Amino acid sequence: MDLSAFGIESNFTNLDWCIVIGYLLVIVAIGVYIKRYISNVTDFMVAGRGLKTFLGVATMIGTELGLVTVMYSSQKGFTGLFAAFHIAFASAIVSLVVGLTGFIVVPLRRMKVMTIPEYYEKRFGHGVRILGGVILAFSGILNMGMFLKAGSIFVMGITGMNSDRDLKIIMSVLLGMVLLYTTMGGMVSVVVLDYIQFVVLSFSLLATSVFAIRYLGWSNIIDTVSQLKGEAGFNPFDNKGFGSSYVIWMFFLGLVNCAIWQTAVIRACSAENVKTVKKLYTFASVGWLVRFLLPCFFGISAFVFIAQHPTLKNVFLPEGSVADSQTTLMAMPVFLSQILPAGLIGIVSAGMLAAFMSTHDSYLLCWSSVLTQDVVAPLFKNGLSSKTRLLLTRIFIVSIGIFILIWGLWYDLGQDLWDYMAISGAIYFTGAIALLVFGIYWKRASKTGAYLALICGFGSLIGLKPVQAPLSPLIFRFSSFLSSCRFGSILGIKPVEELSSAIVGLTAITCAITLMVVGSLIFPDRNSPSEQKE
Repeated sequence: MDLSAFGIESNFTNLDWCIVIGYLLVIVAIGVYIKRYISNVTDFMVAGRGLKTFLGVATMIGTELGLVTVMYSSQKGFTGLFAAFHIAFASAIVSLVVGLTGFIVVPLRRMKVMTIPEYYEKRFGHGVRILGGVILAFSGILNMGMFLKAGSIFVMGITGMNSDRDLKIIMSVLLGMVLLYTTMGGMVSVVVLDYIQFVVLSFSLLATSVFAIRYLGWSNIIDTVSQLKGEAGFNPFDNKGFGSSYVIWMFFLGLVNCAIWQTAVIRACSAENVKTVKKLYTFASVGWLVRFLLPCFFGISAFVFIAQHPTLKNVFLPEGSVADSQTTLMAMPVFLSQILPAGLIGIVSAGMLAAFMSTHDSYLLCWSSVLTQDVVAPLFKNGLSSKTRLLLTRIFIVSIGIFILIWGLWYDLGQDLWDYMAISGAIYFTGAIALLVFGIYWKRASKTGAYLALICGFGSLIGLKPVQAPLSPLIFRFSSFLSSCRFGSILGIKPVEELSSAIVGLTAITCAITLMVVGSLIFPDRNSPSEQKE
């Protein structure tokens, strides 16, 4: 999108380019230097399990507070306004409960596993580990497939660039830098750089929040949202907004983000002891709140700014229709390009792009480790040497990087980025919730139940818009049939042509849990699993 066509020029200057490029070069240099501290696969994957509380909190938030997080959170703020705050509170509440109770993460740390599929083998057997590893890696790689697209849209909006060719070159260079220091330094590199980027990004987010409020005025923000969206702009339970099913879905996602998703759980596995794990999640609950709340507020501010700019309003808030997801993703960076002065916009952009790299390094390391540890290594009877595992992990990192570059530029999003990530992640976590919760806390959970729950997760694919589009006639006929039934009328089911991500996700979770319980009761394991210490 060419901002100059709307009479808008970005505040991004040559000084800001110097700040961004200089900062990124320093970050990569540190990451490569850290290579000297990597001596074995445990150092590479879980930082020697020496992560202390505050460094663990910083690196966990640094990873999860990446540019893609800022982008999808701000997009939800732009489309859902203050009602979208419930996503942040749901995530924080669940993380706090996990921290106080040690739910799921403490048993995993006690077992000293490096990946969740490794737990599957200890509890359900060799085959479940391999299948679980394949599904986890597939879901995770698909999940991060939009990271590059989100990053490119941010660069376009904040700098005012309009050449797709330039953007592809910049994003390829950024990905190359991530691949360089991630393959060299592993988890030690990730932890150290996440800490630096956590500090820089925290400053950037707070400074941006102050500028947004001073530029627009708090009362103006509240009044504009109230006038244009009414109750739906504030109440997440309003049927014209998110609705109750979406709120329930967000609490499940809160559990997934902190206790089920591998990139977060690996921090628990890297902690020095169980006590540190509990502190890590308790303190991190504040970070889980802020990481969504502040970017979401940026999206709300962008909504108010654009609503009061007639030319931009026709593009981002067209009357009688809804802008496509790629356009709404760009709303926040376009807004920031107008309110931040030269110099500060460079610092904020450097922090955002460094956060972009931070998320990529953790995710690349995570999924490549799963492929090495849980898919390839179990296929060899005598196992693999530490040197071979390191080499394989680095090969997978590069391969995944190439895939996400191609996928991010080719795939048509078609829905809010947050909903895409939730559904693509659900391919894995709907089954993982059943395996972890029932595997740890129910002795009768069996191998058959585990297989059925894992396979059930593939049903979540129907939540992706390109998959759902050709099924819309079937969905409409089925929903029309249900609405005509007495049961359907009681539940308030109405004929629809597409299913929301919340309905698809909650249905998949319900099916996975049901199959786990039924499969375990009908096909119990012959040998009782060893008791899990909790």
